[in-house]
Amino acid sequence: MATLQIQDIALAYADRDLLKGISFTIDSKTRAALAGANGSGKSTLMKIICSQISSDSGSFVVTKGTRISYLPQSDIVLGHQSLFHEVETGYARYIPLLREIKSLENELAKSDENTNTEPLLHRLHEIQETMLASTYWQREAVIEQILVGLGFDRTDFVRQCNEFSGGWQMRIALAKILVEDPDIMLLDEPTNYLDIEARTWLKHYLRQYDGGLLIVSHDQGFMDETVNEVYELFNGQLTRYAGNYSSYLLQREQELQRLEASYRHQMEMIEKTEQFIERFRYKATKARQVQSREKQLNKIELVEVPSHLKKLSFRFPPAPHSGNDAVVIDRLSKQYGSLRVFENFSLIVNKKDRLAVTGRNGAGKSTLLRMIAMQDHDYSGSIQLGANVKIGYFAQDTEHTMDMTNTVYSELETVATTSDIPRLRSMLGSFLFSDDDVYKSISVLSGGERSRLALLKILIQPANLLILDEPTNHLDINAKQMLLDALKAYDGSILFVSHDSHFIKNLATRILYLHDGEEPEIFEGDYDYFSWKLEQKEQFERIRAVQSGQDKTQGTPSDSAISRKESNRLKNRLRNLRAEADTLLKHSEELELKLETIEHEMARKENYSDGERIVQLVQLKELTESQHEEITQQWFSLHEEIEQLEHGDAF
Repeated sequence: MATLQIQDIALAYADRDLLKGISFTIDSKTRAALAGANGSGKSTLMKIICSQISSDSGSFVVTKGTRISYLPQSDIVLGHQSLFHEVETGYARYIPLLREIKSLENELAKSDENTNTEPLLHRLHEIQETMLASTYWQREAVIEQILVGLGFDRTDFVRQCNEFSGGWQMRIALAKILVEDPDIMLLDEPTNYLDIEARTWLKHYLRQYDGGLLIVSHDQGFMDETVNEVYELFNGQLTRYAGNYSSYLLQREQELQRLEASYRHQMEMIEKTEQFIERFRYKATKARQVQSREKQLNKIELVEVPSHLKKLSFRFPPAPHSGNDAVVIDRLSKQYGSLRVFENFSLIVNKKDRLAVTGRNGAGKSTLLRMIAMQDHDYSGSIQLGANVKIGYFAQDTEHTMDMTNTVYSELETVATTSDIPRLRSMLGSFLFSDDDVYKSISVLSGGERSRLALLKILIQPANLLILDEPTNHLDINAKQMLLDALKAYDGSILFVSHDSHFIKNLATRILYLHDGEEPEIFEGDYDYFSWKLEQKEQFERIRAVQSGQDKTQGTPSDSAISRKESNRLKNRLRNLRAEADTLLKHSEELELKLETIEHEMARKENYSDGERIVQLVQLKELTESQHEEITQQWFSLHEEIEQLEHGDAF
C-alpha cells in the first residue's frame, strides 16, 4: 500500500510559526479534507508535502515507488501544445518503459543460442504486464472521457493551451493529474471554476479513484460526498476529525461552544486578578499576593477561538414592497454571431422566489442575469420588471467599478445610509474585513477581497430583487454560511447563479437548468431530484464513453482497462441497488403487516368505549401509513434506476 508519513513538519515566516510539529499519514485509502482559515497554511503544507517548498524541520517517510500529484490553487503554467497532447503528458511515466521494451527487443534480436536470454525475457514480460494493466494503450479514450467530463468540447482538443482562460487552464491541469492516476492526489480548490455538471462528474470520478486523496475546498456539498475525515489546521497545529465535512462542522460547533465558555471564564478571571493587582499594588502587606498573581497572569495560556469558525451574522435591509410578478420574460431570443443562446424563452419570477440558474459554463447563465438586470439590451422578445421592483445586481466583474483610491471603509460609505454608519465595521467584519483591513486602499486588495467588498455594497442597499452572479466566489465556508443565512431570511426575490450544491440546496425554491443547444428546463423546488437527474445524465455519459472506448480499442493487445473498471463499478452499483431495494421491500411488507394489526386492534369492540386508546391507534396508523408511503417512494426511485442500468439507458 502506498503510504506517506509526515513527521514533525515546522515552518516559520519572520516571527510567525505557520506550521508547528505537523504529523499525519496519508495512504491509498485516505479520503481527507484539509480545513482552516484563509492564511492558516493549507496550501503551504501541500507544497511542502509535494516538495515544492522546504520546511524548517521535519521529515517524510514514503513507500518506495509512491507517486504523488499536486493541483495548485493558482500559478498554473502550461505549454503551447494542443489541449489533447498537453493532457497526454500525464502518461509520460510510461515512456521509459517503452524505450526499455525496445532495447530489450533489440538485445533479444541480437542474441544467439549461447546467450542467456532468461533475464531479458523475464524483464520484458514484467514490463509488458505493467503496460497491459495500465490504460496506456487506451489513453485516447481515457483522455477523451476525462476532458468531456470536465466540460471540454471535443472541438477543443486541437486548440493550444494558451488560448484558454485561466479557469479552463485549471481544468487542463486537473485533467493531467487525473490522467496521471497517482497513488496520492493533493487537490487545492479543485472545484474552482467548475460548473455544476463538471463538479458532479468529478465527484463520481473521485469516488471510484483507488488512491489517497487530500482536498482543500470551500464547497461543502462536494466535500461531504468525497471525504470521510477532516484535518483542521489552526494556529499552526493539525487536529483530525472523523466523518465528512458536515460532521466536522458539528463537532467543531460543540468545541466552539466549550471554547467560548472557557474564554469568557478566563476573561472574568483575568479581570478580577488585574483588579486585585491594581488595588493592592502599593500595599506592603499584600506585596507577596500581588507578585503571585502577576506571575499567574504571565503564565496564563490564552484561550483562542478560531476566527474562521466564529459565528458571522448579516441581515439585509427590509425589501421594499413590490408586485407579485417580479420578472416576466416573454419569447426571449439572444445570440452572439451564429451562436444562439436563447430562443423563444419565457419565464415568470414570482415575488419571494429563490430561483437558482445553473448549467454548464457558456450556457448563458450570466447573459440571462445581465439582461434581467438591464445591463444588456441586445435581444428580441421582452423582459418586464414588476411594479416597484428595485434591483440589486452583483456581477462577477462588479469589483472593477470601485474607486481604487478609496479605502475599504470609505468605499462602503458611498452606498451606506445614515442608519448604516454605526454598523459598517461589523458588516465589514462579517465579510472578512477586520481590524486595520478596513483602512486598506482598494488598489492593494486581492481580486477576491474586491469581489467580497463589491458583494457587500450590493447587499446593504434596499432592494426587492437580488440578482447575484456567483456570490459565493472567494468566500470561505463560514462566510458562505453567513451569506446563506442572510439570504434565507431576506424577504425579497432572489435570482442567482451558483455551482455550489450546498448553497443551491439550502436556498433555491426553483432551479432553472440551461442546456447546451437544448430548451431550458425548470425544476420546481426539490434540489435532490435535480441532482439525481444530473447524476443520471453523467452516468449515461460515462456508459457512452465506455462504449466509445471499447469501439476505439478493438484490435489492441487487451480490452480497455477503463471499460473493465467502469463496467465493474456499474455492476457493483446495480448489485447494491438491488440489495437496497430488497431491504426496502421487506420493510414495506413489515409496515403492511403492522397496519393490518393496528386496523384489527381498532376494530375490537372493547376499544370502542376507550377514547384515549382509539386516539393512540389513529395516530399510530397515520404514522405507519406515512412511513409506508415514504418507503414505497424510495423503492420506486431505486427500481427506476435499476431498470435504467439494466437497459443501459441512464438518462
